[in-house]
Amino acid sequence: MIKVGDMLPDATLMRIGENGPEQVSIASRRDGKKLVIFGLPGAFTRTCSALHLPGFIRNADAFRAKGVDHIVCISVNDPFVMKAWDDAMGAAAAGVELLADGASEFTRAAGLAFSLPELGFINRCLRFSAYVEDGRISALNLETQSGVCDLTAAETLLDQI
Repeated sequence: MIKVGDMLPDATLMRIGENGPEQVSIASRRDGKKLVIFGLPGAFTRTCSALHLPGFIRNADAFRAKGVDHIVCISVNDPFVMKAWDDAMGAAAAGVELLADGASEFTRAAGLAFSLPELGFINRCLRFSAYVEDGRISALNLETQSGVCDLTAAETLLDQI
């Protein structure tokens, strides 16, 4: 599992662009930049939609005021689901980029995968938030309880920067 001081793993994620699905590398958002990245179990799920993503949307300007170049949310969903969630939540309008980790490439490389087959969650991402400077993790928060967004909340990470 990733920890403070580690390089954030690179992976190829997906988003829906003007001409359809596009690949996006984590390296393009982390290298030489200040990155806020957070991951969650699934788009449209209760805690993710009610607490986790909205906190980063609300605080996007405060993160940018601290010099953050990119705010990225990842989830083990396909890019079409992430685009629909973005449209429903208004993340892009606030400057929060939603990226699909459909094959769980980043999630597994970071050691953040978990499975709950009874919910249909296979290799989903543990709830986390991190601040990354030029690829190196400076702050990392992992939620310890299911369905809770306290340690990984935007406000917690904002205070750590």
